[in-house]
Amino acid sequence: MKKLFAILTSLAVASGCHSSFKSLDLVSVEDMKRVVKELSSDQYMGRMPFTEGERLSVSFLADELKSIGFEPAFGESYFQSVPMLMITSKVEGMVKFSVNGKIISFDAPDQVAINSPQPLERVAVESSGLVFGGFGIDAAEWDWNDYEGIDLKGKTLVVMINDPGLYTGDTSLFRGREMTYYGRWTYKYEEAAKKGAEAVLIIHETEGAGYDFNVPRSSSITPRFFIDDKGLTKRCMINGWISAGSAERLFSEMGYNIDMLRSLAAKRGFKPFELDAEFSATISNKISRDSSLNVAGIIRGSVIPDEAVVVTAHWDHFGIGEPQDGDSIYNGAVDNGTTMAWALEIGRMLKRVGKTPERSLILLFPTAEEQGLVGSDYYAQYPPIPMERTIACLNNDMMVPRGKMKDVTMIGYGYSTLDSLYEKVAERQGRYLLPDPNSHTGLFFRSDHFPFHKRGVPSIWAYGCYDSREFGEEWAKSSWDDFIANVYHRPADNYNPDWDWSGIAEDVALAYDVLEELLKANGHKPKMK
Repeated sequence: MKKLFAILTSLAVASGCHSSFKSLDLVSVEDMKRVVKELSSDQYMGRMPFTEGERLSVSFLADELKSIGFEPAFGESYFQSVPMLMITSKVEGMVKFSVNGKIISFDAPDQVAINSPQPLERVAVESSGLVFGGFGIDAAEWDWNDYEGIDLKGKTLVVMINDPGLYTGDTSLFRGREMTYYGRWTYKYEEAAKKGAEAVLIIHETEGAGYDFNVPRSSSITPRFFIDDKGLTKRCMINGWISAGSAERLFSEMGYNIDMLRSLAAKRGFKPFELDAEFSATISNKISRDSSLNVAGIIRGSVIPDEAVVVTAHWDHFGIGEPQDGDSIYNGAVDNGTTMAWALEIGRMLKRVGKTPERSLILLFPTAEEQGLVGSDYYAQYPPIPMERTIACLNNDMMVPRGKMKDVTMIGYGYSTLDSLYEKVAERQGRYLLPDPNSHTGLFFRSDHFPFHKRGVPSIWAYGCYDSREFGEEWAKSSWDDFIANVYHRPADNYNPDWDWSGIAEDVALAYDVLEELLKANGHKPKMK
């Protein structure tokens, strides 16, 4: 039987045509463990851009790509230089609101998590009038404008997180409970700046944000990165979040509560209104300008080398930061070590088969994903193969090794015809497609496929997550929720030698089989929906 198994495997390799079971035989879990154990070790200092951890990370990835057999994707280099601005903010004193002559003070970052995206050493907002702007959305295609009739110059805008449909259950409001990009915090910052606001504060709610207040709290005190466009991008003086409890306390002084404000904001015809309150805060900034690196390798297609599929997995994490339980190194083993291992293993499988794809394949490891998809956005602006010749982007993020899963959770289900291809391949593994059950948290807008999607490239983030083959749906959901609550963006995200990699191995085989079809000259060419 062993001899027969070896013969079948060698025939599969020689033919270059595999069922997912045979593709699974080509996966090396040991190689993936090696990658994650290395990249999430303390030596890499949490893989923060502009640090020694970056140098070690990008060198390791380039060496891996070279050893696998990928050529440099950027001319003669595996590296794409991304000019970036790094700003680290510190709030001076308390954050203050004046309401009817009464001063209400909040601690930063515990009650109000704010920073300044301006390249100025000191930023002061004094007695800025508050405006409640609903959900902070201006979307003509949805016949919705939360800015109608208001002048925000010199004002501070306060908005709700997410979309109105999440809270009403009304599917006619945007996409109902599914978040659109209008619900994402990045959009709300961008739009407030376009409308001329001096500052913008988002009222935090865990359901709408998809994470507890610890996430924006931590982000506000860690360095933030922006593409250094010499000030061409308009930004507010201060961006940030106010915790639900702090917002409740603040608005109760004005005769409102959060439920009341949310109800007003979710109704068609909502108009923004000024509040009898003023906002004041002072921030000192530490500013650095430097270049960080995207890393990418390419296997050029034998038939259509100027068309490509891109596989993405960001390399960065949060470096050394605020200690938690005695640990200050944010190693990012799951976010995003396991996914870098997934991407490299796909490349190794292609080389093990020994057949050159007919379209080109690019493995891309972007920088500064954690700070707003900075590296992938830059790549999408300056790609080695143009976006119009990039036929698909397969991304992954936060792959927790918890054993085999029946589901293939599709972050971005319904946006392209990639769905049908994944469905066919998933069936061969005895799995089913599961549209993101937490689409209200907006994961589709939070990882490196999104800059590709914005430029018309069919894109997906697909992995097993919510239905364990061994322990069932309830256990899978509970273990995922535990990761988000206790490990995600914390120093606790460390390598675990006891992880069960069998599910990640299936996800590698799944992506490989999808790629096998996409990389054929006459294979599936996905379209946007």
